[in-house]
Amino acid sequence: MLRRIYALAIKEFLALLKDKRSRFVIIVPPLIQLLVFGYAATFDLNRIPFAVYNEDTGPAGRELVERFTAAPNFQQVAVLSSDAEVAPVVDSRTALMVLHVGPQFSRELAAGRPGPVQVIVDGRNSNTAAILLGYVSTMTADFSSEWLQRSGGSPGPARLEIRAWFNPNLESRWFLVPGIVGLLTLLVTTLVTALSVAREREQGTFDQLLVTPFRPGEILIGKALPGFILGFAEMTAIVLIATLWFRVPLRGEIATLYVGLFFFLASSIGVGLMISSLAVTQQQGLLGAFLFLVPSVMLSGFATPIANMPPWMQELTLVNPLRYFLVIVRGIFLQGTPFHLLVGQLWPMALIGAVNMAAASFLFRRRLY
Repeated sequence: MLRRIYALAIKEFLALLKDKRSRFVIIVPPLIQLLVFGYAATFDLNRIPFAVYNEDTGPAGRELVERFTAAPNFQQVAVLSSDAEVAPVVDSRTALMVLHVGPQFSRELAAGRPGPVQVIVDGRNSNTAAILLGYVSTMTADFSSEWLQRSGGSPGPARLEIRAWFNPNLESRWFLVPGIVGLLTLLVTTLVTALSVAREREQGTFDQLLVTPFRPGEILIGKALPGFILGFAEMTAIVLIATLWFRVPLRGEIATLYVGLFFFLASSIGVGLMISSLAVTQQQGLLGAFLFLVPSVMLSGFATPIANMPPWMQELTLVNPLRYFLVIVRGIFLQGTPFHLLVGQLWPMALIGAVNMAAASFLFRRRLY
Protein backbone atom coordinates (compact mmCIF):
# COMPACT_ATOMS: atom_id res chain seq x y z
CA MET A 1 0.00 0.00 0.00
CA LEU A 2 2.80 2.42 0.89
CA ARG A 3 4.43 1.82 -2.46
CA ARG A 4 1.20 2.64 -4.29
CA ILE A 5 0.67 5.82 -2.24
CA TYR A 6 4.29 6.84 -2.88
CA ALA A 7 3.85 6.31 -6.63
CA LEU A 8 0.64 8.36 -6.66
CA ALA A 9 2.29 11.17 -4.66
CA ILE A 10 5.18 11.29 -7.17
CA LYS A 11 2.63 11.47 -9.97
CA GLU A 12 0.91 14.41 -8.25
CA PHE A 13 4.21 16.26 -7.85
CA LEU A 14 5.05 15.75 -11.52
CA ALA A 15 1.59 16.99 -12.51
CA LEU A 16 2.01 20.10 -10.33
CA LEU A 17 5.42 20.95 -11.75
CA LYS A 18 4.32 20.25 -15.32
CA ASP A 19 1.22 22.47 -15.21
CA LYS A 20 1.97 26.20 -15.66
CA ARG A 21 -1.02 27.29 -13.59
CA SER A 22 -0.01 25.05 -10.71
CA ARG A 23 3.57 26.34 -10.77
CA PHE A 24 2.20 29.88 -10.78
CA VAL A 25 -0.01 29.17 -7.75
CA ILE A 26 2.86 27.63 -5.80
CA ILE A 27 5.53 30.26 -6.48
CA VAL A 28 4.18 33.67 -7.55
CA PRO A 29 1.33 34.50 -5.09
CA PRO A 30 3.36 33.66 -1.96
CA LEU A 31 6.28 35.84 -3.07
CA ILE A 32 4.04 38.76 -4.01
CA GLN A 33 2.00 38.62 -0.82
CA LEU A 34 5.09 38.23 1.36
CA LEU A 35 6.61 41.38 -0.14
CA VAL A 36 3.33 43.30 -0.01
CA PHE A 37 2.58 42.46 3.61
CA GLY A 38 6.19 42.71 4.70
CA TYR A 39 6.78 46.19 3.29
CA ALA A 40 3.52 47.84 2.27
CA ALA A 41 0.98 46.48 4.76
CA THR A 42 1.90 48.31 7.95
CA PHE A 43 0.03 50.25 10.59
CA ASP A 44 3.02 52.51 11.19
CA LEU A 45 3.00 56.02 9.67
CA ASN A 46 6.12 57.46 8.05
CA ARG A 47 6.71 60.89 6.51
CA ILE A 48 3.29 62.23 7.48
CA PRO A 49 2.60 65.38 5.42
CA PHE A 50 1.57 68.24 7.69
CA ALA A 51 1.12 72.01 7.46
CA VAL A 52 2.09 74.58 10.09
CA TYR A 53 -0.05 77.56 11.07
CA ASN A 54 2.00 79.27 13.79
CA GLU A 55 0.50 82.51 15.13
CA ASP A 56 2.90 82.61 18.07
CA THR A 57 6.08 84.71 17.84
CA GLY A 58 7.63 83.41 21.06
CA PRO A 59 10.26 80.70 21.63
CA ALA A 60 7.84 78.04 22.84
CA GLY A 61 5.84 78.06 19.60
CA ARG A 62 8.99 77.83 17.49
CA GLU A 63 10.34 74.97 19.58
CA LEU A 64 7.12 72.98 19.32
CA VAL A 65 7.02 73.41 15.54
CA GLU A 66 10.70 72.42 15.26
CA ARG A 67 9.99 69.20 17.11
CA PHE A 68 7.52 68.17 14.43
CA THR A 69 9.65 69.31 11.48
CA ALA A 70 12.68 67.42 12.82
CA ALA A 71 10.78 64.22 13.61
CA PRO A 72 11.41 61.41 11.08
CA ASN A 73 7.71 60.46 11.05
CA PHE A 74 6.60 63.92 9.90
CA GLN A 75 7.24 65.93 6.74
CA GLN A 76 6.32 69.61 6.58
CA VAL A 77 4.67 70.44 3.25
CA ALA A 78 3.21 73.92 3.81
CA VAL A 79 3.34 77.00 6.03
CA LEU A 80 -0.02 78.74 6.44
CA SER A 81 -0.64 82.37 7.32
CA SER A 82 -4.43 82.56 7.78
CA ASP A 83 -7.45 80.52 8.83
CA ALA A 84 -8.77 80.49 5.27
CA GLU A 85 -5.81 78.37 4.10
CA VAL A 86 -6.51 75.49 6.52
CA ALA A 87 -9.53 73.89 4.83
CA PRO A 88 -8.09 73.83 1.26
CA VAL A 89 -4.85 72.14 2.31
CA VAL A 90 -6.78 69.37 4.10
CA ASP A 91 -9.52 68.99 1.49
CA SER A 92 -6.95 68.53 -1.29
CA ARG A 93 -5.04 65.93 0.79
CA THR A 94 -1.91 68.07 0.54
CA ALA A 95 -1.54 67.68 4.29
CA LEU A 96 -2.85 64.97 6.56
CA MET A 97 -2.60 67.28 9.57
CA VAL A 98 -2.46 70.98 10.35
CA LEU A 99 -0.58 72.10 13.47
CA HIS A 100 -2.11 75.39 14.66
CA VAL A 101 -0.24 77.20 17.45
CA GLY A 102 -2.28 80.01 19.02
CA PRO A 103 -0.95 83.59 19.29
CA GLN A 104 -0.74 83.44 23.10
CA PHE A 105 1.02 80.07 23.32
CA SER A 106 4.42 81.25 24.64
CA ARG A 107 2.86 83.87 26.93
CA GLU A 108 0.50 81.34 28.51
CA LEU A 109 3.29 78.86 29.14
CA ALA A 110 5.48 81.56 30.67
CA ALA A 111 2.61 82.42 33.02
CA GLY A 112 2.29 78.77 34.07
CA ARG A 113 -0.98 78.20 32.24
CA PRO A 114 -1.80 75.70 29.43
CA GLY A 115 -0.97 77.02 25.96
CA PRO A 116 -3.55 76.73 23.16
CA VAL A 117 -2.57 74.28 20.39
CA GLN A 118 -4.99 72.97 17.80
CA VAL A 119 -4.42 69.85 15.70
CA ILE A 120 -6.64 69.44 12.63
CA VAL A 121 -6.53 65.90 11.20
CA ASP A 122 -7.99 64.45 8.02
CA GLY A 123 -10.44 61.90 9.44
CA ARG A 124 -11.46 60.22 6.19
CA ASN A 125 -9.28 57.28 7.18
CA SER A 126 -10.20 56.78 10.82
CA ASN A 127 -7.45 54.24 11.54
CA THR A 128 -4.73 56.51 10.18
CA ALA A 129 -6.16 59.50 12.05
CA ALA A 130 -6.18 57.59 15.35
CA ILE A 131 -2.55 56.53 14.93
CA LEU A 132 -1.55 60.06 13.96
CA LEU A 133 -3.25 61.54 17.03
CA GLY A 134 -1.31 59.06 19.16
CA TYR A 135 1.97 60.34 17.68
CA VAL A 136 0.94 63.97 18.28
CA SER A 137 -0.11 63.29 21.88
CA THR A 138 3.23 61.66 22.64
CA MET A 139 5.26 64.49 21.14
CA THR A 140 3.28 67.25 22.86
CA ALA A 141 3.46 65.41 26.20
CA ASP A 142 7.25 65.15 25.87
CA PHE A 143 7.45 68.85 25.00
CA SER A 144 5.34 69.82 28.02
CA SER A 145 7.43 67.70 30.38
CA GLU A 146 10.73 69.13 29.18
CA TRP A 147 9.37 72.70 29.23
CA LEU A 148 8.28 72.33 32.85
CA GLN A 149 11.69 71.01 33.85
CA ARG A 150 13.52 73.92 32.18
CA SER A 151 11.19 76.55 33.57
CA GLY A 152 11.40 75.18 37.11
CA GLY A 153 7.73 74.22 37.25
CA SER A 154 6.50 71.21 39.15
CA PRO A 155 5.43 68.17 37.12
CA GLY A 156 1.96 66.77 37.39
CA PRO A 157 0.92 64.50 40.27
CA ALA A 158 1.20 61.37 38.13
CA ARG A 159 3.44 60.38 35.27
CA LEU A 160 2.55 57.59 32.86
CA GLU A 161 5.36 55.16 32.07
CA ILE A 162 4.49 52.94 29.10
CA ARG A 163 6.21 49.64 28.41
CA ALA A 164 5.09 47.37 25.58
CA TRP A 165 5.74 43.68 26.16
CA PHE A 166 6.68 41.26 23.35
CA ASN A 167 6.96 44.14 20.83
CA PRO A 168 8.88 46.97 22.55
CA ASN A 169 8.92 49.30 19.53
CA LEU A 170 5.30 48.49 18.57
CA GLU A 171 6.33 47.55 15.03
CA SER A 172 3.30 46.37 13.10
CA ARG A 173 5.58 44.22 10.93
CA TRP A 174 6.18 41.96 13.92
CA PHE A 175 2.42 41.39 14.09
CA LEU A 176 1.71 41.00 10.37
CA VAL A 177 4.64 38.90 9.13
CA PRO A 178 4.04 35.90 11.46
CA GLY A 179 0.42 35.91 10.32
CA ILE A 180 1.63 35.58 6.74
CA VAL A 181 2.95 32.12 7.65
CA GLY A 182 -0.61 30.92 8.17
CA LEU A 183 -2.13 32.99 5.37
CA LEU A 184 0.21 31.84 2.60
CA THR A 185 0.28 28.24 3.81
CA LEU A 186 -3.51 28.18 3.68
CA LEU A 187 -3.50 29.78 0.24
CA VAL A 188 -1.03 27.38 -1.37
CA THR A 189 -2.27 24.12 0.16
CA THR A 190 -5.95 24.88 -0.46
CA LEU A 191 -5.38 25.86 -4.09
CA VAL A 192 -3.07 22.93 -4.85
CA THR A 193 -5.43 20.33 -3.39
CA ALA A 194 -8.53 22.03 -4.82
CA LEU A 195 -7.09 21.58 -8.31
CA SER A 196 -5.88 17.99 -7.92
CA VAL A 197 -9.00 15.91 -8.66
CA ALA A 198 -10.49 18.62 -10.89
CA ARG A 199 -7.34 18.51 -13.01
CA GLU A 200 -7.74 14.74 -13.42
CA ARG A 201 -11.32 15.18 -14.63
CA GLU A 202 -10.44 18.05 -16.98
CA GLN A 203 -7.52 16.17 -18.55
CA GLY A 204 -9.51 12.94 -18.87
CA THR A 205 -7.21 10.89 -16.62
CA PHE A 206 -9.70 10.50 -13.79
CA ASP A 207 -11.27 7.46 -15.41
CA GLN A 208 -7.84 5.82 -15.57
CA LEU A 209 -7.67 5.93 -11.77
CA LEU A 210 -10.84 3.83 -11.64
CA VAL A 211 -9.15 0.89 -13.37
CA THR A 212 -5.99 0.99 -11.23
CA PRO A 213 -5.56 -1.20 -8.10
CA PHE A 214 -5.74 1.94 -5.92
CA ARG A 215 -8.39 2.00 -3.23
CA PRO A 216 -10.32 5.29 -2.77
CA GLY A 217 -8.58 5.93 0.55
CA GLU A 218 -5.16 5.43 -1.03
CA ILE A 219 -6.01 7.86 -3.83
CA LEU A 220 -7.11 10.44 -1.26
CA ILE A 221 -3.92 10.05 0.80
CA GLY A 222 -1.77 10.17 -2.33
CA LYS A 223 -3.38 13.44 -3.37
CA ALA A 224 -3.14 14.91 0.13
CA LEU A 225 0.52 14.02 0.68
CA PRO A 226 1.95 16.60 -1.79
CA GLY A 227 -0.09 19.28 -0.02
CA PHE A 228 1.53 18.38 3.29
CA ILE A 229 5.02 18.43 1.80
CA LEU A 230 4.44 21.73 0.00
CA GLY A 231 2.90 23.23 3.14
CA PHE A 232 5.90 22.32 5.28
CA ALA A 233 8.32 23.59 2.61
CA GLU A 234 6.32 26.81 2.15
CA MET A 235 6.23 27.54 5.87
CA THR A 236 9.92 26.79 6.31
CA ALA A 237 10.82 29.27 3.56
CA ILE A 238 8.53 31.96 4.96
CA VAL A 239 9.85 31.48 8.50
CA LEU A 240 13.42 31.85 7.25
CA ILE A 241 12.55 35.03 5.36
CA ALA A 242 10.63 36.43 8.34
CA THR A 243 13.49 35.87 10.78
CA LEU A 244 16.52 36.53 8.56
CA TRP A 245 15.21 39.26 6.22
CA PHE A 246 12.46 41.04 8.18
CA ARG A 247 14.18 40.42 11.55
CA VAL A 248 11.05 39.20 13.31
CA PRO A 249 12.07 37.35 16.51
CA LEU A 250 11.30 33.66 16.87
CA ARG A 251 11.22 33.14 20.63
CA GLY A 252 9.43 29.79 20.91
CA GLU A 253 10.17 26.20 20.00
CA ILE A 254 10.22 25.45 16.27
CA ALA A 255 9.00 21.89 16.98
CA THR A 256 5.80 23.29 18.54
CA LEU A 257 5.29 25.41 15.44
CA TYR A 258 5.53 22.36 13.17
CA VAL A 259 3.10 20.39 15.34
CA GLY A 260 0.57 23.18 14.97
CA LEU A 261 1.30 23.30 11.24
CA PHE A 262 0.55 19.59 10.86
CA PHE A 263 -2.97 19.93 12.28
CA PHE A 264 -3.51 23.14 10.35
CA LEU A 265 -2.51 21.47 7.08
CA ALA A 266 -4.81 18.54 7.80
CA SER A 267 -7.79 20.88 8.10
CA SER A 268 -6.92 23.08 5.10
CA ILE A 269 -6.06 20.15 2.83
CA GLY A 270 -9.35 18.51 3.81
CA VAL A 271 -11.20 21.63 2.62
CA GLY A 272 -9.21 21.63 -0.63
CA LEU A 273 -10.01 17.99 -1.31
CA MET A 274 -13.72 18.58 -0.63
CA ILE A 275 -13.70 21.43 -3.15
CA SER A 276 -11.79 19.32 -5.65
CA SER A 277 -14.19 16.39 -5.26
CA LEU A 278 -17.13 18.65 -6.11
CA ALA A 279 -15.46 20.59 -8.94
CA VAL A 280 -15.60 19.32 -12.51
CA THR A 281 -13.06 21.77 -13.99
CA GLN A 282 -10.00 23.57 -12.61
CA GLN A 283 -11.81 26.88 -12.98
CA GLN A 284 -14.52 25.64 -10.65
CA GLY A 285 -11.84 24.47 -8.25
CA LEU A 286 -10.20 27.91 -8.24
CA LEU A 287 -13.51 29.67 -7.67
CA GLY A 288 -14.41 27.29 -4.86
CA ALA A 289 -11.00 27.79 -3.22
CA PHE A 290 -11.28 31.58 -3.28
CA LEU A 291 -14.87 31.34 -2.02
CA PHE A 292 -13.41 29.63 1.04
CA LEU A 293 -10.20 31.66 1.38
CA VAL A 294 -11.67 35.17 1.52
CA PRO A 295 -14.05 34.68 4.49
CA SER A 296 -11.49 32.42 6.16
CA VAL A 297 -8.91 35.23 6.19
CA MET A 298 -11.46 37.89 7.19
CA LEU A 299 -12.68 35.78 10.14
CA SER A 300 -9.25 34.71 11.35
CA GLY A 301 -8.11 37.79 13.26
CA PHE A 302 -5.31 38.36 10.76
CA ALA A 303 -5.91 42.12 10.50
CA THR A 304 -8.87 42.88 12.79
CA PRO A 305 -9.41 41.46 16.31
CA ILE A 306 -12.05 38.77 16.62
CA ALA A 307 -13.24 40.42 19.85
CA ASN A 308 -14.39 43.43 17.82
CA MET A 309 -16.72 41.31 15.68
CA PRO A 310 -20.42 40.80 16.46
CA PRO A 311 -21.13 37.83 18.78
CA TRP A 312 -22.79 35.74 16.06
CA MET A 313 -19.78 36.26 13.80
CA GLN A 314 -17.40 35.30 16.59
CA GLU A 315 -19.22 31.97 16.73
CA LEU A 316 -18.50 31.44 13.04
CA THR A 317 -14.76 31.84 13.63
CA LEU A 318 -14.77 28.72 15.82
CA VAL A 319 -14.87 26.51 12.69
CA ASN A 320 -12.05 28.45 11.00
CA PRO A 321 -8.70 26.64 11.40
CA LEU A 322 -6.73 29.78 10.49
CA ARG A 323 -8.06 31.46 13.64
CA TYR A 324 -6.31 28.90 15.86
CA PHE A 325 -3.12 28.70 13.84
CA LEU A 326 -2.60 32.48 13.95
CA VAL A 327 -2.73 32.34 17.75
CA ILE A 328 -0.13 29.57 17.68
CA VAL A 329 2.26 31.17 15.21
CA ARG A 330 2.11 34.65 16.78
CA GLY A 331 2.46 33.20 20.26
CA ILE A 332 5.54 31.19 19.26
CA PHE A 333 7.14 34.07 17.36
CA LEU A 334 6.57 36.94 19.79
CA GLN A 335 5.83 35.39 23.18
CA GLY A 336 7.72 32.11 23.08
CA THR A 337 4.54 30.32 24.21
CA PRO A 338 5.27 26.73 25.34
CA PHE A 339 3.46 23.69 24.00
CA HIS A 340 1.19 23.07 27.01
CA LEU A 341 -0.33 26.55 26.73
CA LEU A 342 -1.22 25.95 23.07
CA VAL A 343 -3.13 22.69 23.54
CA GLY A 344 -6.36 24.67 23.60
CA GLN A 345 -5.59 25.83 20.05
CA LEU A 346 -4.34 22.45 18.79
CA TRP A 347 -7.28 20.19 19.58
CA PRO A 348 -9.87 22.32 17.72
CA MET A 349 -7.67 22.16 14.61
CA ALA A 350 -7.31 18.41 15.05
CA LEU A 351 -11.10 18.07 15.29
CA ILE A 352 -11.67 20.31 12.25
CA GLY A 353 -9.05 18.36 10.30
CA ALA A 354 -10.65 15.02 11.15
CA VAL A 355 -14.10 16.26 10.09
CA ASN A 356 -12.76 17.78 6.87
CA MET A 357 -10.82 14.66 5.92
CA ALA A 358 -13.83 12.43 6.65
CA ALA A 359 -16.09 14.69 4.57
CA ALA A 360 -13.55 14.77 1.73
CA SER A 361 -13.31 10.96 1.82
CA PHE A 362 -17.12 10.64 1.71
CA LEU A 363 -17.45 13.05 -1.21
CA PHE A 364 -14.58 11.41 -3.05
CA ARG A 365 -16.07 7.93 -2.69
CA ARG A 366 -19.46 9.24 -3.76
CA ARG A 367 -18.09 10.82 -6.91
CA LEU A 368 -15.79 7.85 -7.56
CA TYR A 369 -18.63 5.35 -7.78
